[in-house]
Amino acid sequence: MTTEPPLLLVLDLIGTFAFGLNGALTAVRAAQLDIVGVVTLGVITALGGGIIRDVLLGDVPPATLRDWRYLALAVLGGLVAFALSQWLDRLEMSINVLDAVGLSVFAVIGASKAVAFGLGVGPAVILGAVTGVGGGTIRDTLVRQVPSVLRSDLYAIPALLAAALTVGAIHLGIYGLWAALAAAAICFAVRMLGVVLGLNAPRPRGARPASDGG
Repeated sequence: MTTEPPLLLVLDLIGTFAFGLNGALTAVRAAQLDIVGVVTLGVITALGGGIIRDVLLGDVPPATLRDWRYLALAVLGGLVAFALSQWLDRLEMSINVLDAVGLSVFAVIGASKAVAFGLGVGPAVILGAVTGVGGGTIRDTLVRQVPSVLRSDLYAIPALLAAALTVGAIHLGIYGLWAALAAAAICFAVRMLGVVLGLNAPRPRGARPASDGG
């Protein structure tokens, strides 16, 4: 298994903190939870996708549980969201930016790890996307919401795109730091376009917008 470049590792850790923060903030908004519940959902959001990926790959214990920094940053993000929840709405765009960074890097690292474990193109792309969106999907399910990845914004599509570009670069023999950053940057750009312009993935004609309630 290859080791990711230090810059990707740093972005991965930043994304972990951002996912913990965003996941816990979503929990605060969606349900009346105490500090344990808020931090737990933050940790699930931050680490859930990577744990699913590693379990499916047979890489156990999962990497995010072997490196204390991931759990520490996920917990820290949850605690920050709990302590400052009444003011975090003012920082929503900044949180969305960090969240997009996490989504992008998680998708790239997840896809490259899947290829390193011998998976084919299709499964590697799927596992890359799952690394990015899996934690949030578990969180939304626990608070009895339709997972946001299935109903709003451009979220799964940029993750799939980043994973596909990563797998393609690996098979072409051009994968490295710059290829990884390019795939992540494209994912980030598409995700932020969705946030800024309020874009959604295509829906069936005549479908009513889903409510945010459970």
